Amino acid sequence: MDHRGLDADGCFEREGSLGRVAPLFRPVVAAARERIAQAYGGRLHSAYLYGSLPRGTARPGRSDLDLLLALHRGPAAEDRDIAEVLGAGLDADFPQIDGVGILLHGRDRLLSEPERYDLGWFVACLCTPLLGADLAEHLPRYRPDTVLARETNGDLAELLPGWRARVREASTPPEYRALSRTLARKLVRTGFTLVMPRWGGWTSDLAESAEVFGRYYPRRAAQMREAASVALEPVADPAVPRAYVEDLGPWLAAEYTARHGRRTPRP
Repeated sequence: MDHRGLDADGCFEREGSLGRVAPLFRPVVAAARERIAQAYGGRLHSAYLYGSLPRGTARPGRSDLDLLLALHRGPAAEDRDIAEVLGAGLDADFPQIDGVGILLHGRDRLLSEPERYDLGWFVACLCTPLLGADLAEHLPRYRPDTVLARETNGDLAELLPGWRARVREASTPPEYRALSRTLARKLVRTGFTLVMPRWGGWTSDLAESAEVFGRYYPRRAAQMREAASVALEPVADPAVPRAYVEDLGPWLAAEYTARHGRRTPRP
């Protein structure tokens, strides 16, 4: 039976686990756990792994290591500097990963009411506990409804002006590749959550996300499939990110706002 990432009550099942981390990546995770504890000490409340590694879908030499660190207080400049050094060290020491992304947030923000259906949902449903007490114990159960759609990806219209500026300023192949990957990932995930309440389920798989979207918007299906491909294999063609900010992005933002509304402003 296709349960689409939900339990018998129609609530999200937490995706990923440490048991799904492939043997090749386990030394990376072990090193991350040890270095995080050493680097942050008593400032750290808890640490989480998310993305392809805990889902068991990581690709050697292509997938990055994604971490979320919850601090007892909001992160300071020193905490961000530590994260940068920590990420660079892990990336340099383990060739099986391609980059390290570290999100830093204070515990109170992750549990706050404004973040209940965005960062809170992210921790409770998409993050795998690595260190410390699990914040998910203080968060509700979630369903794939329009509230979740609005609060997770209802910010696309706000992002577009900044995206356009970044596309105008880019000039080198590495910059275009990075932009194409970042923009494509956001567009595919936004396209999926646009239709998520109608589909009635959850997936983090980008190719599946594009296919699900295409069932509801067949005229845009090919564009979304291509974006999913770029998200996995970024390209240096400047025409790709330009098309995202001039065509697919504006259309998706308008359709999203019409169906789910814009995300609630954050403090």
